[in-house]
Amino acid sequence: MAVPEAVAGLAATPGVRTAAQLGEPTPDAPPSAGSLPVSPALAGLMSGGLRRGSAVTVRGSTALVLALLAEATRGGSWAAITGMPAVGVAAAAELGVELERLALVPDSGAELVAVVSALIDGFDLVVLGPAVAHGIQPPLARRLAGRVRNRGAVLLTTGPWPGADLELSVSRRRWRGLADDGFGHLKAREVVATSRGRGAAVRPRTAALQLPGPGGMVAAAEASAGRGLTEVAG
Repeated sequence: MAVPEAVAGLAATPGVRTAAQLGEPTPDAPPSAGSLPVSPALAGLMSGGLRRGSAVTVRGSTALVLALLAEATRGGSWAAITGMPAVGVAAAAELGVELERLALVPDSGAELVAVVSALIDGFDLVVLGPAVAHGIQPPLARRLAGRVRNRGAVLLTTGPWPGADLELSVSRRRWRGLADDGFGHLKAREVVATSRGRGAAVRPRTAALQLPGPGGMVAAAEASAGRGLTEVAG
């Protein structure tokens, strides 16, 4: 199928609009601020929010990717995920993602760059699965990064991305809720998230999180040192 036909078919899906339509002002459209909001539990990892025009790499956690989309989509922003066919819609909803503002493109097909470019033009947040990120060579990645900056979008990749402004990773996963005898109900998963970046974000930071928390959404967890957010050396 040709790209224009594919775009026309996608635009005909309920809840999906073209880039031109997305550009039309709507009563609930978010202001063109310098960053998109994130959950308070995540704000300390990225100086308050997802900076428009930036590329962020997320390693080792689909849940963290979805948690990053939650606050922005609930505030009126649009998000698209491509190259992640196994992503759970129910999990996305539990983590707070507004499903009416989320588009899923399981397979970008042979026109990978054209599809990614169209998504960057039409959505505030674009998530690239690992196979998609690996399929884009550094020169093309730099061109797409320029497009992201010009559009004021945010690019989230689950694979390596040259020149990423911020890298987030998850470690020390531990479920809570089971008693010593192994019985009980899983209530929350505690993890440690680390951010490393460039410029103002060059100094690594860590945050103890519940991902998901007892209610499904991401929440701050009590760190072993008694603080929910700490900075680490190196």
